[in-house]
Amino acid sequence: MVDAHREALAFLRKESLDVFNRLHSINEDVAFVNQVHAVYSDIPILPNLRCGAWYTDPAIATDCPAYFKSTDGHFSNWSFNLRRPNLHLLPLAAKNDGKGIVLVDSTRAGKRLPDALAKTVPIWCVVVNRAVLLRFPENKEGWDTALYTPPAAVSAQEHAQIAARIDVWAEALATSSYTLPNLPRPLRPVWVTPASGTLPIPPPTCIPIICVSASQVADGTARRAGGFAYIQGSGDDHELWGEGLTPELFWTHRTALLEAQRGELPALAERLVTGSASVTTAAPATRVGPTPIARVNGRLLIGALADVPTDEAKLDADTAYILILPSTSASPSSTPSPPSLAAPSRILRLPSPTGKKSQLTLLQSIFPQSVSFARSHLHAVRRLCIACEDGADLSVGVALVLLGVFLGGDGALLPSLNTSDSEAEGASGPVMTPSPTAGGGITKETLRTRLEWIIASRPTANPSRATLKRVNEFLMSERGWRRGSSVDR
Repeated sequence: MVDAHREALAFLRKESLDVFNRLHSINEDVAFVNQVHAVYSDIPILPNLRCGAWYTDPAIATDCPAYFKSTDGHFSNWSFNLRRPNLHLLPLAAKNDGKGIVLVDSTRAGKRLPDALAKTVPIWCVVVNRAVLLRFPENKEGWDTALYTPPAAVSAQEHAQIAARIDVWAEALATSSYTLPNLPRPLRPVWVTPASGTLPIPPPTCIPIICVSASQVADGTARRAGGFAYIQGSGDDHELWGEGLTPELFWTHRTALLEAQRGELPALAERLVTGSASVTTAAPATRVGPTPIARVNGRLLIGALADVPTDEAKLDADTAYILILPSTSASPSSTPSPPSLAAPSRILRLPSPTGKKSQLTLLQSIFPQSVSFARSHLHAVRRLCIACEDGADLSVGVALVLLGVFLGGDGALLPSLNTSDSEAEGASGPVMTPSPTAGGGITKETLRTRLEWIIASRPTANPSRATLKRVNEFLMSERGWRRGSSVDR
């Protein structure tokens, strides 16, 4: 009896990870999302990354990424994180007389709403509303600053515990360096699920944030006439089941993937993933370009490696480049320079190994060489572009170091850091030592502000905790990082 039970559990687990079931379950949920879009057709619709991208057709979605993390709404972990404030969504929500936005996500494990929609988004709405009131107190009579949460997903006790923390988060946002628009009406979350009898009509006194949970509630798997087992929230954690597939590949090859037989899917997925990798390496289909940091007048730019042209003739003549390259070695000399980018005076290539070695390389190699390279180019009135594989982590860490070393609190280049030509020998010369008091005194607060400058211009910036720790360590530690001394292991 015990063995039979184990076999049943193993079968259900295997079935839940089956790519055939997952893709067809997603497709069923897409139909519901499209129905919602048809009702709110005049309101921009966008996915909550990452899961929501599986359910939102790029043909109808607005190109404006949203990133509300479920962990910011987990019980006793509630927060409004200034590292992911999603403030770039406010102009879109306020557009067209404040029609709002439709935000698509999903969840698994028998819940109606993911925590991102049930709690993180409501926290965001009320924090923004109160921060706007603090910034623009005039003409705000009757401004709604209440916290709204779905009663079926958030108990009265949890609601009260969240509400008690809102003013602290609102004050932090209001006193941050972020720009807040003077919204015409306060934000208010509204929830839609497949179990909703009728779609709600948002009150005219608010800017609605319509939170759509795409999946039906299902405990375990449910058989469908189409020959697949329905799995709730199938788009979640696609690394575990997707055979390398991504939402982008799903939408590009949706018909072929859904028409394939169960046994054909793994091989088809492998071909699509391999083909996508070769196309991306050869020539990215859509190149957005590096993002200039507005607060420093575009003097620094951040991008992904794919954003940087591989043809030297297409490189900006007034820009120097720091390219952080994926590598299994921490030695810069171990990575050959592509002949198309053979301009050593303007291009610094810094290999970054994976795993634990990458953190040591940041301190010993990437940060100090970047500072040395940047010193001459910034004072030669060149722009500086920092690019890493995803344009979200390591490049942001390097940019944060350079902002702390070379630019003051007003965003202007520090005149006290001018150096002689003999000192400014670039990456091939001596490693320069960042001043411990650069930027008027480097503290966690000043670095937090400079990170806000980056995120305000590039909302997809998402440096890891480890990268931010290395930035703090490099700029503020009493240990010998800046002097190139030996590292305690």
